Amino acid sequence: MRRKIFKNSITAIVIFFGMVGFAQNQNLFTLQIDSFYAKIKEQKKPQIIDARSSEEFANNHINDAVNFNLETKNYAQYVAKLDKSQPVFIYSIGAYRSGLLAKELLKNGFTGVHDLEGGIAAWIGVGKPFYSNSKSKLSLGEYKKVIVDNNNVLVDIGSRYCAACKKVKPILEAIKTQYGETIKIVEIDLEENPQVIADLKTVKVFPTLILYRNGKIVFKKDGLSDLKKDVDLVLALN
Repeated sequence: MRRKIFKNSITAIVIFFGMVGFAQNQNLFTLQIDSFYAKIKEQKKPQIIDARSSEEFANNHINDAVNFNLETKNYAQYVAKLDKSQPVFIYSIGAYRSGLLAKELLKNGFTGVHDLEGGIAAWIGVGKPFYSNSKSKLSLGEYKKVIVDNNNVLVDIGSRYCAACKKVKPILEAIKTQYGETIKIVEIDLEENPQVIADLKTVKVFPTLILYRNGKIVFKKDGLSDLKKDVDLVLALN
């Protein structure tokens, strides 16, 4: 009898914590850019959190955002300034830092947390308003000229703070070594060229890779999967 009561108690505890976890997940919404933007516009004073580092935030961020994450020394003070009954909008580069912060806020009683799919890349990449402390070194007109003046152009769009973007660099070097002047490689990073990324209105995530041939897009990749293989296939058609 005692064993049966014990097993029933364990089952009840598991169900209880499962329900708590489910309830928290029900209040965590990973949204694509249009939904994220629309919900922000519904708020008179939207609570927007940039979960990146202070250095990244200083370079560029969504207008009216505050900057903190779980590693911030005065984290509790930032959280205390937020209204738990109102929705919170969080972003980073991808979803790692914003996702961790979102889950922590839910544990602390926030009723609605919205995480931006694609992060700052999605926001700036479709031309939403943003702050930047620098002017783009490359204009959209200059970008288009490079595309027109070269038969094959591979464009790499990312950020120096993006872990996945760093993995693209050795692949680009391998392509340069193999094909030389046959292909023009253009590297555009958020920190130096935010406006051209916004003007292109095509970036949803970092890294984004675009291959042009004779001025036309052959492929656009959200991420680096099979990049070298796909470039090889296109250039083999020469």
